[in-house]
Amino acid sequence: MGLLSLSIWVPITFGVILLALGRDEHAGTVRWIALLGAVAGLLVTIPLYVGFDASTAAMQFVEKMPWLDRFNVHYHLGLDGISFWFVLLTAFINLVIVIASWQSITSRVNQYMGAFLILSGLMIGVFSALDGILFYVFFEATLIPMYLIIGVWGGPRKIYAAFKFFLYTLLGSLLTLVALIYLYTHSGGSFDIATWHELPLGMSAQTLLFFAFFSAFAVKVPMWPVHTWLPDVHVEAPTGGSAVLAAIMLKLGAYGFLRFSLPIAPDAAREWAWLMIALSLIAVIYVGLVAMVQQDMKKLVAYSSVAHMGFVTLGFFIFNDLGVSGGLVQMIAHGFVSGAMFLCIGVLYDRVHSREIAAYGGVINTMPKFTAFALLFAMANCGLPGTAGFVGEWMVILGAVKVNFWLGLAAASALIFGAAYTLWMFKRVYLGPVGNEEVKALSDIDSREFLALALLAIAVLWMGVHPKPFTDVMDVSVAELLKHVAISKLN
Repeated sequence: MGLLSLSIWVPITFGVILLALGRDEHAGTVRWIALLGAVAGLLVTIPLYVGFDASTAAMQFVEKMPWLDRFNVHYHLGLDGISFWFVLLTAFINLVIVIASWQSITSRVNQYMGAFLILSGLMIGVFSALDGILFYVFFEATLIPMYLIIGVWGGPRKIYAAFKFFLYTLLGSLLTLVALIYLYTHSGGSFDIATWHELPLGMSAQTLLFFAFFSAFAVKVPMWPVHTWLPDVHVEAPTGGSAVLAAIMLKLGAYGFLRFSLPIAPDAAREWAWLMIALSLIAVIYVGLVAMVQQDMKKLVAYSSVAHMGFVTLGFFIFNDLGVSGGLVQMIAHGFVSGAMFLCIGVLYDRVHSREIAAYGGVINTMPKFTAFALLFAMANCGLPGTAGFVGEWMVILGAVKVNFWLGLAAASALIFGAAYTLWMFKRVYLGPVGNEEVKALSDIDSREFLALALLAIAVLWMGVHPKPFTDVMDVSVAELLKHVAISKLN
């Protein structure tokens, strides 16, 4: 078993062990086993960082063995500069969520923690899979633990939100399965994704494939107008569910564009880039305006996620190195920042049991340490230089300006909207005099909450001040992808 298999199956194994433990009388033991599993899941990814060669675009840590021989399906894993950071990000966020959920979940603790560990392994599988069917199995399997996390531990409308999440994402993926089967038949019976990248496909076939992939990946991002499931799910999901959904699961769709849509259908990608750019700008601008009028903190951050992910798809479809690299950096930064924003909301909700902005006011007076973290993450959400939120957006804006000045200007306007809705929320929740008796009775964060937020704060500042380690890893792979997309298969 190689390093990538360990990264996938160590957390899944711990998750299965937790499911077998049963009752809540063992909740204390369950939490420590979950922490051990999360730490082990992160530790097995460290050798990937140490051994990764950033000077090549070739797949590394490759594992390949027969799985379904009759259909030529292989258990085929590997990492390149595009997928590398998402494996480490997933393992890191999983550890933070286990720490953050230590006391907030009191019923079926083993199932809750087990679902997160299993989900972590499955998402790493998505980022590592080099076989089309293996990718699809991991991609769809992530729906199951997330569905349960929302449906069992969610809010009053949790069943509605869980069904909406499941149906949107499942229905979008069915056309993708048809596309995978089409590619299998046209590649001589191969599910190898790298083989599909070299297929000489006509324009009509590429267009159909592009929109088949779009149906799954756009919903997962989510892009406007198929984003409507996300605010409902975020509002009803428990804090850990919202954090992992924003930090990792939204990235599965964006990653799919780079692994499937662009390299398999490059001519169609260029042909329809105008549509992708238009939808991205609508997400960046219109959804940012929608975020301004939200009264629920979770809904505001949910719409903020749609706007920030609009930067990602915009960067991918302007087809230059700054844009694509910026989109990838934005995905990683959004993982840190959005996860932190939802955890901050969870800290307040655990104490006051309300997500309404109007239920707070003057939190800084009773929770100064917590407010310091919340301010840092709010600044990062605004795109303040020196934080992770700035780097990716700045790279995408520069890439857009290289293509068209007005395109860059439209994208840059999102920084204004982001600052407006984030600082407006921060002002009403944290600043001013104490708003009510509930806020007056609040106690500041304990050492466990401090640790979870500190880990994310370090990541946000590290990436904001020194992004070079992140960009160095992806540069060669991004250049190779763009070179591939630039060479028309029809010529």
